[in-house]
Amino acid sequence: MRHPFRAVFYFLLFCAAAVAVIELRQWFHRHPQDLPWTELRLDQPTGRFTAARIAALGDDAPRCRAMLQGAGVRDRPAPARIVDDNCGYRDGVRLEGRNARTADFQPGGLVTSCPAATALLLWDQRVLQPAAQRHFNASVTDLLHAGSYSCRRLYNRADGGWSEHATADAVDILGFRLSDGRTVSVLRDWSGDPREAAFLREVRDGACRLFTTVLSPDYNAAHRDHLHLDVADRGPAGWRACR
Repeated sequence: MRHPFRAVFYFLLFCAAAVAVIELRQWFHRHPQDLPWTELRLDQPTGRFTAARIAALGDDAPRCRAMLQGAGVRDRPAPARIVDDNCGYRDGVRLEGRNARTADFQPGGLVTSCPAATALLLWDQRVLQPAAQRHFNASVTDLLHAGSYSCRRLYNRADGGWSEHATADAVDILGFRLSDGRTVSVLRDWSGDPREAAFLREVRDGACRLFTTVLSPDYNAAHRDHLHLDVADRGPAGWRACR
């Protein structure tokens, strides 16, 4: 006769496995943003694969633009700009008059790729505005930038890999103007007043969950005056660079 305790053990093991499967399915349902096979939705929280999904929008410009429209922004498509196989874009978006809850870009008329525009929107809403409220009891009214599109190789070298700026998939942020009149500068404040420095590091770290590459003054001297943000597409589970 079979040992009764062995039967009880297998029954309990089966029950534990069943409970684990149920819990796992419920977790999947509650956290779609953390699963590599689910589609991006701008109303979902930021998750492990959000940056990769945003970068992948470069393969579907109509869907990307529809998502921005659905988010209530007034950005509009920019004419395609094709130079050669390395430089140019077909999914350009002119960032202007986003909405009442987000900052404007200065100088105006900034054009980025649609994935970069999407990442900037979420960064503004989910990272910049909450951080400004925590540190300064103010809102970010303007993002001060040094542009996006530039047909060039990395670090303006004569050869080597091409910059994400060459396809408007990158933007360089110089600082932020706040509703209380202050301006927070990457160059001046990264190692300056502790409150401004803490704000800059918080928004840098928050960008790392939305962009696939984030480079700051902590990376090298070439980035001492700006945050480089880009949406390089490295696949659905691609690596991210955050310094």
